[in-house]
Amino acid sequence: MENVSPTSPSVVPTEQRHRSQPVSFVRRGSRLQGRRREAWDELAAQYLIDLPRIAADTSVDASYRFDAAVAYGRSAPLVVEIGSGLGEAITHAAQQEPDRNYLALEVYRPGLAQTMLRISQHSLPHVRVAQVNAPEALATMLPAGSVSELWVYFPDPWHKARHHKRRLVKESFVDLAARVLVPGGTLRLATDWSDYAVQMRAVLDDSAHFDNTHAGERTGAESPLTQVWDSGVEQVVGGAPVREGKDPVSTGNTSVNEGVDLRGGWAPRHDGRPLTSFEQKAIEAGRMIFDLTYLRTQPRE
Repeated sequence: MENVSPTSPSVVPTEQRHRSQPVSFVRRGSRLQGRRREAWDELAAQYLIDLPRIAADTSVDASYRFDAAVAYGRSAPLVVEIGSGLGEAITHAAQQEPDRNYLALEVYRPGLAQTMLRISQHSLPHVRVAQVNAPEALATMLPAGSVSELWVYFPDPWHKARHHKRRLVKESFVDLAARVLVPGGTLRLATDWSDYAVQMRAVLDDSAHFDNTHAGERTGAESPLTQVWDSGVEQVVGGAPVREGKDPVSTGNTSVNEGVDLRGGWAPRHDGRPLTSFEQKAIEAGRMIFDLTYLRTQPRE
C-alpha cells in the first residue's frame, strides 16, 4: 500500500486545500433528514443564494458579487449574520423589523435548512441564506460598504491556545468587517467565554475602523468580566459537559484574572437578539454573556 503523507492533497480536507488561512469552523454532519430535507428541496430555490464555488461547498468564487437588489427585489438596509445556526436570531429580527433585508451566512447545512423552514413558516420574503465561509464572503462576495449591520453571535471559541488562530474574530476579521460595513454601520458580537470576549474587545478597540459604543461602561463590579473572575465559574464548568458521577472538568478557558475589570466597554444585551437554545444552555451552566457593540468610523482621508 502506498504511503500517504498527512499533508498530501488526498487527505487534507477539501475546505482547506484552496485557503491560505485555517477556517474557523469544523464540519459537523451535513446529512439532511425528515422535515429539514424536505425544506431544503422545497425552499432552496427561493431562499438559498446559489454561489459559484472554487472547490469546497463553503467556498465562493472571488469574482462573484452579491446583488442585494436582485436577491430581495428591493433596496433596503442589509443585515448580515455570521454563523446563523438554526436561524433563531435572524428570523426573529426579520419579524420585528421587516423594513430591512437579512442575509444568514452559515456552513452547517441542517442549520440552513432549519432557517429556511423558519423563513417559510413566518412568511419572511426579505431573508436569504448562503452556505459560505464567512471571511470569503466578507473579502469578496459582499460589496464594500453594502452592509448596515453585521452580527457575530457565539462563534466557536477554539479554547486551546494552539487553536486560537482558528478563531473568527481576530485582526484580519476586523479589516474585513470594516470593508463591508457602511460608515456608521453597526457590528454586534456576543460570546459566553471571557477569554474570547477579551480578545474581541482588544482587537476591535485597537482598530481605527471602529468605535466602541459603550466605551468605559460596566466597569468594576458591574463588569461581567469581574463577575466571572470573582465566581471562578469558568474554572468549574469548563468547556466539557459534566458527566454523571464525574467531577466537573476545568479546561482553563477563563481569561487571565486581573481581579477587577477597569476597562469595561461591555454593551447591554441587544433587544433584537432573542434568547436562543444555545445561549440558554450557557446560562444554565453558569457562564456569563459578553456583548459588544461597535460603530464603523468614517474612513480617514
